[in-house]
Amino acid sequence: MSGSRLVATGHYQPARVLTNEELATMVDTSDEWIGKRVGIRERRVAAPGETVTDLAAQAAAKALAASGLDPSAIDLLLVATCTQTERAPNVASRVAARLGVPAAALMDVGVSCSGFTHALALADHTIRAGAATRALVVGADMMTAVTDWTDRTTCVLTGDGAGAAVVAAAPEPEIGPVVWGSAPELGTAVRIEGTPTRFAQDGQTVYRWATTRLPEIARLACERGGVAPEDLAAVVLHQANLRIIEPIAQKLGAVNAIVARDVVESGNTSAASVPLALSKLLERGEVERGAPVLLFGFGGNLSYAGMVVRCP
Repeated sequence: MSGSRLVATGHYQPARVLTNEELATMVDTSDEWIGKRVGIRERRVAAPGETVTDLAAQAAAKALAASGLDPSAIDLLLVATCTQTERAPNVASRVAARLGVPAAALMDVGVSCSGFTHALALADHTIRAGAATRALVVGADMMTAVTDWTDRTTCVLTGDGAGAAVVAAAPEPEIGPVVWGSAPELGTAVRIEGTPTRFAQDGQTVYRWATTRLPEIARLACERGGVAPEDLAAVVLHQANLRIIEPIAQKLGAVNAIVARDVVESGNTSAASVPLALSKLLERGEVERGAPVLLFGFGGNLSYAGMVVRCP
């Protein structure tokens, strides 16, 4: 086996929907203001007592069921998250216990918004190196747990959710190669810190970096994946907000691609956003099996990781 491939995906979102209209009763904002600035209509909020592990396990169970594999077949389990409260056992260990995965290597990946695409690249590399044969890769975050509900510039953005993918060894590469990196000198532009821990960002810094620097990096990911932007079937960017997603997609030149806009109904779910949006596209049958899709995560640190994958 010289590569890896996506076998199946799955996703999970909490039941509670927080609309812009309801949010406007909590903070000085309006549906019109939110829609104009970030394009979000609603987001999901975890129930009291619901944890990052709960979200991750639900999405992972759906991906595993869709793959048709027994939990014992998984030998690597990676969970990308930046909102876990537990340090040990890590979220990956807790998910493995829930699903009955008996003896996998278990790691959490903390790269915030680009965590899933980093974790997917790590799974691909590990399988190519022969250290694993089947991996379960999850992105899960509860951003509402770290939201300052008095800050109307950030509380309108956040949502909770999880997405997952099963990855397996393949005769030919169907994932990557990854293009990844960071701009650490701007790393404090996105922060989840303090006591109590709260999410904050310098919105204009993030916007300028994302819309000016990232399109060329996304094109490089396409080039390394052997696909021209105009031949992409879909583009799944980190669901930050529409004012970032749409300019990147336009500058990339993916004129024939479906551009994921799950942020409209889910908000910014950090590490969950890319697999959540991808899983929904596949569930709705909007992208055919084998079609090339660009996955591109970016955000905190400021880090990025992108690759072309073939749809399962």
